[in-house]
Amino acid sequence: MKKIALGAALTLGAIAAFAADPIKIGSVLSVTGPAAFLGDPELKTLQMYVEDLNKKGGVLGRQLELVHYDDGSDANKANGFTKRLLDDDKVDVVIGGTTTGATMSMVPLVTKAEVPFISLAGAVVVIEPVKKWVFKTPHTDRMAAEKVFEDMKKRGLTKVALLSETSGFGQSGKKETEAVAAKYGITLVASETYGPKDTDMSPQLTKIKNSAGVQAVFVFGLGQGPAIVTKNYRQLGINLPLYQSHGVASDEFLKLAGPAADGVRLPSPAQLVPDQLPANDPQKAVVQAYDKAYKLRYKAEASTFGGYAYDALMLTVDAMKRANSTDKAKVRDALEATKGYVATSGSFNLSATDHMGLSLSAFRMLEVKGGQWSLLP
Repeated sequence: MKKIALGAALTLGAIAAFAADPIKIGSVLSVTGPAAFLGDPELKTLQMYVEDLNKKGGVLGRQLELVHYDDGSDANKANGFTKRLLDDDKVDVVIGGTTTGATMSMVPLVTKAEVPFISLAGAVVVIEPVKKWVFKTPHTDRMAAEKVFEDMKKRGLTKVALLSETSGFGQSGKKETEAVAAKYGITLVASETYGPKDTDMSPQLTKIKNSAGVQAVFVFGLGQGPAIVTKNYRQLGINLPLYQSHGVASDEFLKLAGPAADGVRLPSPAQLVPDQLPANDPQKAVVQAYDKAYKLRYKAEASTFGGYAYDALMLTVDAMKRANSTDKAKVRDALEATKGYVATSGSFNLSATDHMGLSLSAFRMLEVKGGQWSLLP
């Protein structure tokens, strides 16, 4: 009898220990390197909200453990760290892939391992075609082009020059911009590219300046490059309307570009203008709460990039709660069934054919005025 009782006690003890095991959130982010101003707030956001959730009792009665690696903005390193997360760390879900290049290097690994993966990268290739285990929180590059062209159309601008980065995000942005231009009555009369580490884009901009008929310029890139473009643009005395993509939707862009940024327009999630949203906007409370928490914790401005990480974590937690499980297949299914989840990037409505779940209305058009973001009507 004693043996049976002891055996039962050991079994119960093992069950209790197993139940108390942390839920492992794996993450590979570009905390350093050219994409650092995206990856740094992403990591800080995950760290802050994992701590916050744990203080409130965790998820499903278990604590969360964030296992994170910095890929240094190197897609090859992202691949290596993802292997480590899956093979050694045995994570329950992966959040990250700051850039499109990093994300796409991670996709085959998470797909083979059948682990839910929420990317923080912008390119449409992340979710088109649909990949069973892959989701994303940022708006796509195609949506950015469409939102910009909507605004240009309102202003009667139809002849546009495109300047795109040769990164994965920039290349995809170029392709999607070219694909949707005709839909909005836009003609691309010039197209130039620059490298992510280039420090002077004056030659490309000079070509654009000398191109006949150009009415506006659209820049597709992320990190420091677009800020350099903006400075070069003003130095060359180009007076045409200048548009950027959501790849620079951060106060870091304002700091890097300085006064040259005034007049720049871009599509952005609501996160950059929390206090400018109307009182009845369903996102207002969410973006204000995130903005306040981030500023309080880090004494720095919140960014849309950190918002993408917040959304990814909260969508994961919501899916686990609805699935009442951390079983990978059940969490994946619950993610795909997400409906009306209001977050910093918009209201998410995912499905078997849409692993992002955001509409074009989730984007806001902003203009830089006096060194600040201003919400356009």
